[in-house]
Amino acid sequence: MAGIYVHIPFCRSKCRYCDFASFPDKLCYAESYMACVYREMSFRKEELKNKKFDTLYIGGGTPSVIDESYIGMLVAAARKNFDLAGDAEITIELNPGTVTAEKIAFYKKCGINRYSVGLQSAIDSRLADIGRIHTARDFADCAAMLKGENFNADVLIGLKGQTAEDVVYTINFAAEAGASHISMYALTPEDGTPIYTDYLNGELPDGDEVAELYEYGRGLLAEKGYARYEVSNWALPGKECRHNIKYWTGGDYAGLGAGAYSKVGGCRFHTAPDANAYVGGNIARITDEVMTEKQLAAEKAVFGLRTRFGVDKSTLSAAGIDLEKLLKTPYFTFDGNALHIKDEYLLTSDGIVIKYIL
Repeated sequence: MAGIYVHIPFCRSKCRYCDFASFPDKLCYAESYMACVYREMSFRKEELKNKKFDTLYIGGGTPSVIDESYIGMLVAAARKNFDLAGDAEITIELNPGTVTAEKIAFYKKCGINRYSVGLQSAIDSRLADIGRIHTARDFADCAAMLKGENFNADVLIGLKGQTAEDVVYTINFAAEAGASHISMYALTPEDGTPIYTDYLNGELPDGDEVAELYEYGRGLLAEKGYARYEVSNWALPGKECRHNIKYWTGGDYAGLGAGAYSKVGGCRFHTAPDANAYVGGNIARITDEVMTEKQLAAEKAVFGLRTRFGVDKSTLSAAGIDLEKLLKTPYFTFDGNALHIKDEYLLTSDGIVIKYIL
């Protein structure tokens, strides 16, 4: 089974750390943009006619900032144009500052059954510092609207002035609000974003401090019954994100919308990120890579090492990876079925993979 990702590039304002293809000044084009998404679906219907999909992920940007009727039409168009399973996981990203009870009720009615809510921090001063438009109370109100639903809370670590107590407070806040899944990401200060200046000025926690914050969060999440299944993702039993697992286990996914990425049949490509061109009807596809079987296996190994699933022997062999050589280093373990990076090295797994796998 494959997944569908739809990119909604609009937001009310851009967060200080964001380097995604998002446009706070183009919300007036939402209707035209969504019409182009529906058109792209119809263009790609033939190409994807033999694919079966069991996840649909609506991300951004801030999908919840546009009129909910467009989201309803999007879900209907996906079902019309693609072989989307009746019990598909359908996720939408929400900013707590852009939702209402009416929107949530509409989302439920049109078949959305999973929500990813951007909390980032439960401390208002931290939220203001990174440019978020919502408060902790807004998140609590959103969570109350989602009571009984399957929803994720995003949490950021590595913020300016952040302490272990901050992280503990935020995780407790998300868990008590009913989150069935918590994603805890380390802030990456990207060149060109406002927060990169904070990084250059030495105002952000260093690598050791971020690792300490991560360990506090990891321990607390485990205590609360959330199982880690990827470096930055924890879930209550059965609440893992099926869509994101496709990225980490070598599955196929079709990306729709400006700047969206796809991997289908060994070919990786993306749509040009220029929203103006996209709305103008120029749905340009840029081919990034046509991968060999060995490259596909290597990619599956790289991402698999980020997860609790690990990498099986057949994938290692197809990728030309020497298992015995890796087990001579202090970083890897083999449980008889799959290769894993040891827990204590997971946060630094990217560097380990670059050195020993790539």
